[in-house]
Amino acid sequence: MATPEVAQARRIVTEIPGPKSRALQERRRSSVAQGVSSALPVYVERAGGGIVEDIDGNALIDFGAGIAVTNVGNASPRVVERAAEQLAKFTHTCFMVNPYEGYVEVCEALNRITPGDHEKRSLLLNSGAEAVENAVKIARAATGRTAVVVFDHAYHGRTNLTMALTAKNMPYKQGFGPFAGEVYRMPMAYPFRWPTGPGDCGPEAARQAIDQITAQIGAQNVAAVLIEPIQGEGGFIVPGTGFLPELADFCRANGIVFIADEIQTGFARTGDMFACEHEGIVPDLITTAKGIAGGLPLSAVTGSAELMDAVHAGGLGGTYGGNPAACAAALAAVEEIESQQLVKRARAIGETMLGRLRAIADRYGIIGDVRGRGAMVAIELVAGADDHTPNPDALGEIVRYCHSQGLILLTAGTYGNVIRMLPPLVIGDDLLDEGLSILEEAFARL
Repeated sequence: MATPEVAQARRIVTEIPGPKSRALQERRRSSVAQGVSSALPVYVERAGGGIVEDIDGNALIDFGAGIAVTNVGNASPRVVERAAEQLAKFTHTCFMVNPYEGYVEVCEALNRITPGDHEKRSLLLNSGAEAVENAVKIARAATGRTAVVVFDHAYHGRTNLTMALTAKNMPYKQGFGPFAGEVYRMPMAYPFRWPTGPGDCGPEAARQAIDQITAQIGAQNVAAVLIEPIQGEGGFIVPGTGFLPELADFCRANGIVFIADEIQTGFARTGDMFACEHEGIVPDLITTAKGIAGGLPLSAVTGSAELMDAVHAGGLGGTYGGNPAACAAALAAVEEIESQQLVKRARAIGETMLGRLRAIADRYGIIGDVRGRGAMVAIELVAGADDHTPNPDALGEIVRYCHSQGLILLTAGTYGNVIRMLPPLVIGDDLLDEGLSILEEAFARL
C-alpha cells in the first residue's frame, strides 16, 4: 500500500530537528513571514505510506497526514502518475475561459460519492475556506436570507468571512477584525464538557440551539446552518448522538440550508466516506478539500441541483479553481480510496487507536477523554481524574517528547489541550503500533 521508494520504518540518526533542518530554519527566519508557524520544523526530503523523511536522514512516523490531506498516502503512485500525465498536456486554461474534461469528471465523481441519491451539482475551488465562503454565497442566493448559524469550537478557515465563522480567537482571529456580519454562534454538543454529562448531550444541545435560533434570530431569517460533523481544530469533538439529525430536521422544516463542512472529515477519514453518513444525514450542501486530491490544492462545494443552480451565471468560480493537475489527482485519489477499501481501513485504524488509547487513559488520570471515529482520534488532557481543567502544559511535554522520538503529532482544541491523530489511511499496522507505543512512553515519563 505504501510508496515503494520510502522504507516503512522509523529511523533516528540525529537529534530532531537535525543540523540541516536547523540551518534551514535560520534561513527561514529572514525570508518567511513569522506569522506562518510549523508544528515540527523538520524539513522534508520525501514521504510515503506512514513515513516522512527529513533532510538529515531521519524517518518519522506520520500521525498528521498534512492535517488529514494525504489520506491515500504521500506521493501515492497513482496520484503522481495521473497528475504528471496531465501536467505534460497543459497546466492551466482557466475553466471559465476554456473548460476541460477533468473538471467535469471530478464533479461527476463528487455527485456520485457524496451522501444522497438526489440530483446534484458541484463547484471546484482551491481551498477549504474558499469552499465554505462559496457555500454561504450559494445558501444566501438560494434563500434570499442573510443569517448564518455556526457553533462553539468551530473552525472554518482564515479568510475574513471564515474567521467570523471560526470560534477560537488566538491565533486565528486576534487583531484581524472587523469581521463579516450576520454570523450567529450556538452551543455545541460537546459530550465531555456538557453540564449534565454526555448521556443527554445531543438532544439537550440541539434543543438549546434551536431555541436560541428561533428566539434570537428567527428561523425565517437564517440562510444556513454550518457545522463540522466532527469538529477538527476545535478538538475532534464528536457531537452527542442525535444532535446533528435534530438540527438537520429543523433546517428542513424551516427552509434553512444545512451545510456539512467535511473538509477535515471527508474522503474515508472517519470510517465512512463522509462523516455525516454515520447518522444517516444528507446535507443540502457539503464542502470538501484536504483529502480530495492526495496533496494537491483542490476544494469543492456539492449540493442539490436546485440550490447549486440558484446562482446566476458568472457568480461562482475563480482563476485557479479546479486546476487540471489537481483534478487528475482527485480522480486518482478517489480510485485509490475505493480500490484499496480505505473506508474499511480507516475503521480498523480507529479500532486499534481507540483501544490502545483507552488502555493508556485507564492508567493516567490526566487523560480526561479519548474520542474520535475511524482514523480521526484525539485525547484531551486535563488536570486530573476528577478535575476537567484543561492541561496544555502536559500536552506540550507529551508532544515535545514524541517529536524528539520521531513521531509527528498535531495539537488542537479551543483550550490548547487536545492531541489529535490523523495517520494516513495506508499506514502499516507496525508503524501504527510503534507510534502509539511512543505516545505511551511519553505519558510514562511525564
